[in-house]
Amino acid sequence: MLKVEDWAEIRRLHRAEGVPIKEISRRLGVARNTVRAALSSDRPPKYERVSRGQVADAFEPRMRALLNEWPRMPAPVIAERIGWPYSMPPLRKRLALIRPEYVGIDPVDRVTYEPGQIAQCDLWFPETKVRVAPGQERVLPVLVMTLGFSRFMTATMIPTRQGGDILSGMWSLIHGIGRVTRTLVWDREAAIGGTGRVTAPAAAFAGTLATKIKLAPPRDPEYKGLVERNNQYLETSFLPGRQFASPADFNDQLGQWLLRANARTVRSIQGRPVDLLETDCLSMLPLPPVTPPIGLNHRIRLGRDYYIRVDTVDYSVDPQFIGRFVDITASPETVTTFCDGQVVARHVRSWAKHGVVTDPIHAATAARMREALALDRQKRAAATRRHPDGHAVALRALPDYDALFGVDFNPPSTKAK
Repeated sequence: MLKVEDWAEIRRLHRAEGVPIKEISRRLGVARNTVRAALSSDRPPKYERVSRGQVADAFEPRMRALLNEWPRMPAPVIAERIGWPYSMPPLRKRLALIRPEYVGIDPVDRVTYEPGQIAQCDLWFPETKVRVAPGQERVLPVLVMTLGFSRFMTATMIPTRQGGDILSGMWSLIHGIGRVTRTLVWDREAAIGGTGRVTAPAAAFAGTLATKIKLAPPRDPEYKGLVERNNQYLETSFLPGRQFASPADFNDQLGQWLLRANARTVRSIQGRPVDLLETDCLSMLPLPPVTPPIGLNHRIRLGRDYYIRVDTVDYSVDPQFIGRFVDITASPETVTTFCDGQVVARHVRSWAKHGVVTDPIHAATAARMREALALDRQKRAAATRRHPDGHAVALRALPDYDALFGVDFNPPSTKAK
């Protein structure tokens, strides 16, 4: 095949210098017909390999017949139906080319975000484990929120992916910004909208803030691509090389890193999120004067062991309230127990698994109650007379004996006339 450099030289010699075809053939050592072909072609030569066909060619008609009836049939099922004898990559490659003809193509428009309109939320699960107790480390979720207009990113680690903890994390991030967007976008996270509808706690949270929660379509991560890209950014730029002594240490390091991350120039908006945040906030909604319903909340009757359980961890309660209904409220920082509006226990929340948290005051109160009960039992046992053979003899009141023998010690003047 003629090289591009030879093709260019042939055209230059013939057209610019007037060298005849025979001389060009002699100088370049190519055939005269090759020189004539180069002069008649207006485009440089291009190598094209002659296709020898692919193994999927013979099976394509049957593949198309199946796709015509079941456009989304999985590749392994198609391979079984058509008797595919080779490895799967050639089949998958051919299906990727022809399947859009049957299922259609779903184009995505470029989205523009107005100030204060939207914030995307998601949970990120960093691979690095965090120490939550002596000898215990866990992979904990991180709630990430990204504002649509300014691309301002904020995040915090939370104890669990339960609804109350997620809502507590959202309130912490929103309160840190000082205002809230008109829409909060979530995927089908179980505690927010796993059934396709916003859960009651999430709806109550959004209603208090006068905003709304919008759920992304199922299996469509591009719907909230801003926060998904930030999750990847955290994975590659924040996490590598870091060690964390506790969840609080993780959040401290993350907060320092976010200051730098929000000061970088974002190419898609040609600006820095920290500079555009003020414009974003001017169009956001103000926060309500009350705290929205957040945290883990439930009610139980306090048992004899005077402990309540929050996320597999047991916390002690004042044993004087055994047998009564108590209300438990757990935030990421504290676990508080109420009885008839009175605080009967407050603990720092443990993010460990299967732990026991005991207040020494509660343990001492329980010990005094047991001692008092034992002393009372001893007094009752001492006040009981016993027969010589050992069985107890009940003590009767003296008036019972008076009535038995007909004795009346009341003077006549006291009797009714």
